[in-house]
Amino acid sequence: MFRFEEISYLYLLAIVPVLVFTYFLYVLWVKKDRSKLSEDKLFSQLAPGFSWPRKYLKFGLLLFSLAFLLVGWANPQWGNKKEKVKAKSSDIFIALDISQSMMAEDISPNRLERAKRLAINIVKSLKGNRIGLILFAGNAYLQMPLSSDFTAAQIFIQSANTNQAGTQGTAITEAIDLAQRAFEDDVQYQRALVIVTDGENHDEEAIAKAKEARDNGLVVFTVGVGTEEGGYVPYEERGREQFKKDKDGVAIKSKLNLNLLRDLSDAGNGKYYLIQQGDKIISELKSEIERIEKQEVEQRSFSEYASYFQYFLAFGLLLLLIEYLINNNSSGKVRKSIIDI
Repeated sequence: MFRFEEISYLYLLAIVPVLVFTYFLYVLWVKKDRSKLSEDKLFSQLAPGFSWPRKYLKFGLLLFSLAFLLVGWANPQWGNKKEKVKAKSSDIFIALDISQSMMAEDISPNRLERAKRLAINIVKSLKGNRIGLILFAGNAYLQMPLSSDFTAAQIFIQSANTNQAGTQGTAITEAIDLAQRAFEDDVQYQRALVIVTDGENHDEEAIAKAKEARDNGLVVFTVGVGTEEGGYVPYEERGREQFKKDKDGVAIKSKLNLNLLRDLSDAGNGKYYLIQQGDKIISELKSEIERIEKQEVEQRSFSEYASYFQYFLAFGLLLLLIEYLINNNSSGKVRKSIIDI
């Protein structure tokens, strides 16, 4: 596995194209200024041995020297010892509601954005466990299977949107069923499912499915997104923002179904939270999941890294020395150096 120990030094490489552009402007200015003083033939007599190619070569060597030195300072490393380690881990699925009602703005900026922020924070707090992601609306589908790739999980959550929903609704039953099927059949009692939803338009079988999941070793937690007062559900039509209306054309409010979330968590032997609780959800959820019986899983890791900065620094310094020894003119003379001694 390759990495840079101090990757911030690589950002300084952005100065290289700036130096090239500046040098290009300098050359144009010198040539233009020189043409005012004398013709090329006369200039060659006034400055015998002057060589633009040598100037270009020296500048190029300086640039490459700078680039190699910066890469060396960043310290490129290669993991040269791969070990298999055992770790205790729980398996957690996050089921995120992406139905249209999640666009309601009764909490700022809207339910879905707040839910995504919370889900990302949950992922960050549960490092060391395996995380999976389920998205659901009218149907549920597996966005990411159980994995220790927390960066990928955060990317999938951040990109979630209502356009990914094929049909509208709140298929909590299907989300729970999908989570059960996605777990390994021979492993039990270290599983958890965190459902982040407003609970609107749910199907009636959700409670029964949560009880079934509990009997199969799956603990169900719920996070309510929204308010009981509710909010209007916006959508865009022909470039204009509209609000969801009933059959009589009256704008309707989407309200948080708090009773459903409480019943689901009770049936699933878990707890329910309201998204307004913020960091309290993260700390309590982490504590609850820590109590779940864990399994021992094998993880691969690179325990040792070999550094190769010395090669880049040496080559960069060598280029710098070569640049110093090259004279600006082509008369064949070189600067006095330790070679002449």
